[in-house]
Amino acid sequence: MVNRETLKEILLENRKMIQKVKLVKRDFTFYDNFRQVLVGVRRSGKSFLLFQRVQELLSKGHGWDEILYLNFEDDRLIGFEVQDFNEILVVHEEMGGVKPMLFLDEVQNISGWEKFARRLADQDYIVNITGSNAQMLSSDVATTLGGRYMVRHVFPFSFPEFLLADGINPYCLTSEDYAGVADRMDEYLRFGGFPEYATFPNKREYLLSVYQKIYLGDIAARYNVENKIALRLMFLKLAESVMQPIALTRLTNMLASTGTKVSKNTVLNYAEYARDAFLIFPIKNYADHFTGRETNRKYYFVDNGIISLLTFSNRAALLENMVAVTLLRRFGMDDNVFFYHYNTEVDFVVPEKELAIQVCYQLDDESGSAFLRETQGLVKLCKRLPYNDLRIITYNEDRELEVDGRYISVMSVWKWLLEE
Repeated sequence: MVNRETLKEILLENRKMIQKVKLVKRDFTFYDNFRQVLVGVRRSGKSFLLFQRVQELLSKGHGWDEILYLNFEDDRLIGFEVQDFNEILVVHEEMGGVKPMLFLDEVQNISGWEKFARRLADQDYIVNITGSNAQMLSSDVATTLGGRYMVRHVFPFSFPEFLLADGINPYCLTSEDYAGVADRMDEYLRFGGFPEYATFPNKREYLLSVYQKIYLGDIAARYNVENKIALRLMFLKLAESVMQPIALTRLTNMLASTGTKVSKNTVLNYAEYARDAFLIFPIKNYADHFTGRETNRKYYFVDNGIISLLTFSNRAALLENMVAVTLLRRFGMDDNVFFYHYNTEVDFVVPEKELAIQVCYQLDDESGSAFLRETQGLVKLCKRLPYNDLRIITYNEDRELEVDGRYISVMSVWKWLLEE
């Protein structure tokens, strides 16, 4: 059993730390009187969102006697087991506390946590939980929680949040701000938006530390991966293939061509491990049959910084990855965003919104191949699907087009991102 004095010491330290920490306020609303599970890739800012919520509560007159925050990655909690959870409430009460709102950070590290979470819900506690692995949302866990928690996905900084962190108000731009926004757009495109990224002088070193923690800790160690070389090569190949659908059989053959022996099932497992760690997100072909949808997908990375770390800079691929992540952020990850490939190619479709998007780093004049490819793809799509919101996202071009009676909006990516 965890020592009560140690728990008191940790809780008191956490109170002081949270009150002192300086935050970039994120565009994230905690719903009053709801229990929530915040999930997302490591270092995406889940803990800071909990801090943001605690600071909001304190500013509204709530006291620490009503708030309990605990991070289960604290090394002083090594050996903590499910039967120790009740000690948290006992210690809080001994410190003069009343029935608290609980903030449990990285709680998936404790086997059986969901039983305690269920009991808290049954006793009408307000609870906010974070986790860095989708396994905490497995069917068994979901059954135990019984629909008593709302799942919220947390991504690294959006572009508006990235600007706010740099002291630029994206919702009130002056003419003097535009040059600065263009510079920040270039950095965001190449290095992504991990919240702590801006505070590190060596950007690449920071990204490498985050990637290694995900690759070695959240994936290789968690799932006892023996063939770490195959796992690493798979990520390299996926990063190189961001703009193209890739079948598992083809990916397996690519790995085999490097001299790495690995089965198709193993590659499938590796991809699922990376997905569970929120490192990659597969997107399906909306026009394909069931088997094709499940086996021939596009894979995108949660943050552009990881792609820049793994490959040579391909600005077109980085732009498409940024658009993909933004669409997932805006419309959700439960089969709401697709690509379309059936006698024509369209980079993204959102059926619920009747929205179709092409991504083109630089759109040439009307006789150029890029112009014809992107516009005709949208026009052909509309012959099969009645979509009216047609867009081409570019790096820095803005204009309106009419092609074969269809209106297409060409938007620079930074303006499109600021629509958020």
